[in-house]
Amino acid sequence: MPFRLKNRVALVTGGASGIGEATCRVLAAAGAEVIVADLNGEAARKLAAELGRSRAMPLDISNEAAVETALGGLERLDVLVNNAGIGLVGGIEETSTEDFERLMRVNVTGVFLVTKAAIPKLVASRGNIVNIGSVAGVVGIKKRFAYCATKGAVVAMTRQLAVEYPQQIRVNCICPGTVDSPFVEGYLEKYHKHEKDKVRQELNLRQPIGRLGRPEEIANLALYLASDEAAFVTGSIVTIDGGWTAA
Repeated sequence: MPFRLKNRVALVTGGASGIGEATCRVLAAAGAEVIVADLNGEAARKLAAELGRSRAMPLDISNEAAVETALGGLERLDVLVNNAGIGLVGGIEETSTEDFERLMRVNVTGVFLVTKAAIPKLVASRGNIVNIGSVAGVVGIKKRFAYCATKGAVVAMTRQLAVEYPQQIRVNCICPGTVDSPFVEGYLEKYHKHEKDKVRQELNLRQPIGRLGRPEEIANLALYLASDEAAFVTGSIVTIDGGWTAA
């Protein structure tokens, strides 16, 4: 069968919910030993126990010492999925320095720290990296200044790593449109508590296909990119957005 990850070790950051959880499930079903890395250690442990042949890694990806300790203890790593991230609504004039730096610390520095710690092990296994970016990294979106900036950085880091390690590892980036996930529910609860249904419908219609993406759709693309069937794919920025960036 294609897209198998038997005897591979995969680490997914932000792996306990949303796209990360779906990715852990899909990679585990493909035969991988999955490390569920998440700030919410309890949720990570619960998911790892459910998946079997998996383990939890409670982790704050913005903490350099914690990242070095956690990844330094791994004997092997074949696949890294940099999924953990946070969002923020607001244009540049509405974005505080504190909030901007908070997004950079998680969405950019966090990816840097985890990737830097993982590179020696990935090179040793001739493994690969799948970064979870966003359409916000390839097109401008109103009221998403800081988020666009951070996801644009993830896209740039993907391309740089692909040319830095062209024959040692593969590095690709998935850029989803809006996905039906706890991330979106949190946004609705915070910013549109009294008009959730209305705004949810607007989000559905923002994708020309007429609906939000599903976490498992992103996860299945991550599986393909992590598998041997994608051996000729590196440095690619792959949109999966219901036609958003084509419109």
